[in-house]
Amino acid sequence: MTVRPILRYPDPRLRIAAEPVTIFDDALNVLSGDLLDTMRAAPGIGITAPHIGVSLRLVVLELSPGSVGIYANPRVVWASDETARHTEGSVSMPGISETVERPARVRVAFQDLEGVERTEEADGLLAVCHQHEIDQLDGVFWIQRLSRLRRDRLVKRYAKRTA
Repeated sequence: MTVRPILRYPDPRLRIAAEPVTIFDDALNVLSGDLLDTMRAAPGIGITAPHIGVSLRLVVLELSPGSVGIYANPRVVWASDETARHTEGSVSMPGISETVERPARVRVAFQDLEGVERTEEADGLLAVCHQHEIDQLDGVFWIQRLSRLRRDRLVKRYAKRTA
């Protein structure tokens, strides 16, 4: 597979909602492999096709080595009222992280690489990652979940790192 270049914040393509996956073929398998290799090289634990400039609703997660999840067209179909706070970051904004509050548990519906509909219940880090990456597919970059003050401080810190 191939390690592809990752779009960096504030690339405007990170703010565009991705298109649904409609063709489940060898090209999708190759793309998911490229996403996995790119995520590992970053390094990261989650990545979307839009992170590499491909406007498709495809997510790859690897929360522990060798435990890879690939999700086409994922969507949250249920979220708990209970919330949890977790530190988040992005492969598109390396070296920067901040605490974000999200629902503590979710149910995600998605398709596998063959196009078969599936669901997954998630809590903890997996729930956070699902919500974070689905936001990205919707064109919502994770820092948009922060207050304006916290977001402005974080963007300034990132600008200093990349200057």
